Amino acid sequence: MTSIALRNLWARKLRTFLTSLAVVLGVMMVAGTYVLTDTIDQSFGKIFEQGNRGIDAVVTSKEAVETDDAQEPSFDESVLDTVRETEGVAKAEGGIVDPTVSILDKKGEPIGGNGAPTFGASVVSEPFDALNYEGRKPASPDEVVVDKQAADRGEYSVGDRIKIVGKESAKSYELVGIASLGDVDSFGGASIAVFTLDEARRVTRKQGKLDQISIAAAAGVSPSELKRNLSQSLPKTVEAETGDENTASQKEDVGEFIGFLKTALLIFAGVALFVAAFLIFNTFSITVAQRTREFAMLRTLGANRRQLVVSVVVEALVIGLIASVLGLLAGIGFAPAINGLFKALEVDLPNEGTVIATRTVVVALVIGVGLTVLASLIPALRITRVPPVAGLREGAVMETPRSGRRKTAIAAVITGLGVVAMLLGVFGLLSPGEAWVGVGAGAIFIGVALLSPRLVRPMASLVGKPVERFRGVAGRLARENAVRNPGRTASTAAALMIGLALVSFVAIFAAGLRGSIDAAFDKTIQGDLIATNKDGFSDISLEVVKAIEGVDGVAVASPSRFTQANVAGEKGSFVSLVDPKTVTEVQTLDWKEGDDSLLSGLGPTDAVADEKWAEKEKLAVGDTFKAGVSNGDTITYRITGTFVDRADFNGDYVASDANAAAYGEPNSVQQVLVKLDEGANADTARKGIDQLAAAQFPTIEVRSQQEFKDFIGEEINQLLGVVYALLFLAVIVSLFGIVNTLALSIHERTRELGLMRAVGMSRRQVRRVIRWESVITAAIGAVLGSVLGVLFAVIMSRPLADEGFTLSIPVGTLIVLLVLALVAGVLAAIGPARRASRLDVLDALAYE
Repeated sequence: MTSIALRNLWARKLRTFLTSLAVVLGVMMVAGTYVLTDTIDQSFGKIFEQGNRGIDAVVTSKEAVETDDAQEPSFDESVLDTVRETEGVAKAEGGIVDPTVSILDKKGEPIGGNGAPTFGASVVSEPFDALNYEGRKPASPDEVVVDKQAADRGEYSVGDRIKIVGKESAKSYELVGIASLGDVDSFGGASIAVFTLDEARRVTRKQGKLDQISIAAAAGVSPSELKRNLSQSLPKTVEAETGDENTASQKEDVGEFIGFLKTALLIFAGVALFVAAFLIFNTFSITVAQRTREFAMLRTLGANRRQLVVSVVVEALVIGLIASVLGLLAGIGFAPAINGLFKALEVDLPNEGTVIATRTVVVALVIGVGLTVLASLIPALRITRVPPVAGLREGAVMETPRSGRRKTAIAAVITGLGVVAMLLGVFGLLSPGEAWVGVGAGAIFIGVALLSPRLVRPMASLVGKPVERFRGVAGRLARENAVRNPGRTASTAAALMIGLALVSFVAIFAAGLRGSIDAAFDKTIQGDLIATNKDGFSDISLEVVKAIEGVDGVAVASPSRFTQANVAGEKGSFVSLVDPKTVTEVQTLDWKEGDDSLLSGLGPTDAVADEKWAEKEKLAVGDTFKAGVSNGDTITYRITGTFVDRADFNGDYVASDANAAAYGEPNSVQQVLVKLDEGANADTARKGIDQLAAAQFPTIEVRSQQEFKDFIGEEINQLLGVVYALLFLAVIVSLFGIVNTLALSIHERTRELGLMRAVGMSRRQVRRVIRWESVITAAIGAVLGSVLGVLFAVIMSRPLADEGFTLSIPVGTLIVLLVLALVAGVLAAIGPARRASRLDVLDALAYE
């Protein structure tokens, strides 16, 4: 039986190739994800290990509040004296490492990618300096060193003038050196500008402060002993780690990001594998059905049911094994392509070398082989239910009407349970919610796929009637072929349905998100202009506020800071810090209890809270709560009012910026809302601010309200591009499913096609029949996918409705997706249609 199975594979090379290709693509995504993330992890590890070379212990601030930007507050330079006096310390040197500096290229634009910081650092001496220099270290306030990657991007050489801006206005320096870190080519997408200590403090506005202290142990003193001595002498606001511990903690921080990235990519890989499972199941269902007489003959010759199942499973095992190996090899090559996708978004991740872990190999083989074998089991078991005598007759039926009705009932139950699971997940009634949403979506796909044979005939009529009127006999034959075997057509369409459903959902959700943000912006922001960092989210200097206030035509320049605090022992409550004197000139809130006078009257211990957050924390107007802030202090706030926060625009609570220093934001803001004088010339005022920005603060950009909304829309569209690119793999797999089904269908209908050619059908007409059959199948999948996409968007938007999310159906986008699906159907039919048209008429008529 094994020999028969292997001969069958070889005899049906096209079917084997197309089925294997679906598994290859799915496994490729999984393997590529692991290779890429393992490589990034190792590369960051090398960066941190090189950076801590020669350091036995490190002193940094204790992280009182875990923030998204992972910035730690600086500490007083007097701690350095305490460290130097500690027993076991041979040498200690304090430094600045602040991620709020920007290196400018020769056009005045910031160098660096989205999300990757540029560090302003102070030069250090041996043995703490891990950098290698082309040139020399900076020795005066007018000299600087930048990393090789930044120098290459800006086309700078040693001796050039280079402009850098931090929390002070931009300044021109002489580039005296270009730095690299050991044998590591980059800093993981980040950049670094190295100054003298005093200049680094000036640029970052940290006079009298330090960010870290590097320590070398005296002879005979171990790093762990040195740490113990330091812990006994240091104040409670700072902590000591050994060099290895500091390296491990940095790796752990990066590991969280890599873990998120890995999970996200594996979700897309899972979608591709899920679609591949439909293709494999459909392929084996068709081939097993086509070989009913063959299997019945084997039964009459003495083969038992178990041997038949083993025969089919062996075929699946061989396909899965070959495809898994090819998928693993393809994944190794695919990892750079994923990284290239991120580089297109200017997210430059380090990838020194290629890491292929044993886990990657094992997972690739297990997933590929396991998926193929599991998907073949039901068709394999189904053939054993046909009696040998019945199977020897043509047209043997493998499913009774009763079993079909039972399957429909089961499908309806599975679909209903999937909807319930999604609802329980999105409303947080089951944990983890994201996992239950995924389980529910998968159940809905399976349920609808099982139900879809009942929908094929009416949908094929709906889609096929226009084709029939447009293409006559060819269109009619295409429609009738599509409904001839509803189960086969439904399974083929289901694969495309999954990809289109997810693409439609993303498009609908993104349209709703953009509309909701625009609505919240229009309702909240009253300023004429918004000044932010060019990337839209990084810090800008507090000095920007004073500078803009001095521009002719500007009435108010009101700063906003977005940060985090710990409330009631929970990490990560989001906070907006505003200037009470100016905020009501440029911003309002959707008040639940209170009015704008509460904003202008905010004292250092007053706060207005988002009503949903207050309800979750069981707080009401008049109650107090304690907020742990980044400098280690605790501020007790009294709630003076509540508001409805549309699109999470203001965070969990809004407070006065009188405590900005306690939150670690004394010299930084995230945006400045600008109100112009009544009657002022808006163009003139805008031009004045733009000139100011170009001269002193080149990292900021001033936008009107509409320009800022368009900017947010562009960021959303950019993210959508990545999502679409990753989902495209699942759509490609589904198209292979259409090709495979058509190819197998042509094999099954060889005599029929020969007969039609014999009675006068031309090759061109044969191609049209196959092509339109593919289009009808693709249209069924696209329509089902669009409906499910809308359903998913409705379910996912319900808990967000109270946050101001407005569901918006982009009809034009959905029509474009439908048209693209039809075009894809035409492309998928090219090969099978050509093959069908080239059949020899006499051979086809004699085909058994």
